[in-house]
Amino acid sequence: MTEDLDQLRRLARDVFAKELTPHQERFAEQHSVDRDLWRRLGELGLVCISIPEEYGGGGGTFAHETVLLEEQARALDSSWGNSVHSGIVAHYLLNYGTEEQKHRWLPRLASGDLVGAIAMSEPGAGSDLQSVRTRAVRSGDEYVINGAKTFITNGSQADLVIVVAKTDADQGAHGISLIVVETELVEGFRRGRVLDKLGLAGQDTSELFFDDVRVPVSNLLGGQEGQGFVQLMQQLPQERLIIAVAAVAGMEMALELTLDYVKQRQAFGRELIKFQNTKFELAECATEVAVARAFIDQCVERHLVGKLDVPTAAMAKMWASERLCRVADRCLQLFGGYGYMKEYPIARIWADARVQKIYGGTNEIMKEIIGRSL
Repeated sequence: MTEDLDQLRRLARDVFAKELTPHQERFAEQHSVDRDLWRRLGELGLVCISIPEEYGGGGGTFAHETVLLEEQARALDSSWGNSVHSGIVAHYLLNYGTEEQKHRWLPRLASGDLVGAIAMSEPGAGSDLQSVRTRAVRSGDEYVINGAKTFITNGSQADLVIVVAKTDADQGAHGISLIVVETELVEGFRRGRVLDKLGLAGQDTSELFFDDVRVPVSNLLGGQEGQGFVQLMQQLPQERLIIAVAAVAGMEMALELTLDYVKQRQAFGRELIKFQNTKFELAECATEVAVARAFIDQCVERHLVGKLDVPTAAMAKMWASERLCRVADRCLQLFGGYGYMKEYPIARIWADARVQKIYGGTNEIMKEIIGRSL
């Protein structure tokens, strides 16, 4: 932490307390945040904060994104899809876009005028990205895109979608490319339903359909076909670290809420905290949180200097998501029947936690990645 990061934390905590926390029920009912929220937070400099200032961003680092993730967890919000928008989509454009592409799209992402999404998963291809069936066939100066995507964060609001598609169906991973689609500028793009999920009720996870969608060849990221799989593999460590950071923040919030509850709630004439079982359960949870925090902080430090490798990022994602689910479950148990009520934040933390072992590559895939490195 630095003074700059401390100031950001104070700003984010104040803003999120007003813009996110009070609206959780409404976000859940409408299955999305308000579209204007993106612009309001963009005006405050909280969108694309790790993108250089020359492209309209905040000029910060991944440490700034980490602070926002932590404060979003403290605000008990899992609806605002900024981690995908700013931490993932914007960095694909920054790292692989041409100067024209970066100046065209990044400032509007930073202002919130565009909402970003990345379309990887398909009905028949989740973690196995080599099996995507979406096709992008070149026709003159355009690509014609056909396919379906599912589980797309920010899908119902996205104005800019990075589509993972096969530009050469015979080349396997070497035939994958990333192509940018501006949804308002094309015909044949359709949004399916916002998916009804176990958790993350306020997040607009959607189906997307591409029926002869035509985009300019200049929308290809990287300037050369067949680079998509390599680009995905290079960026997935940051995506997995984002998941790990959010997991630790969720663990810390679950523990904090539970400690407050057991110090007030009484059973058999005394506070729950005075029972040995309560103390032992929370002692184990506190230890899990402390160990996870130390490891993930180490991973963030490595990432800031460009030394976070793929297996370590996989370890971080797997370890932190597993521990989050364990801690959230044990904390919920200490709330008794109230822990099963949706109006209690611990219930939402528990429900939201489960997907972290699935998205960003399942934890089984993480074990495979780690195992191959041994």
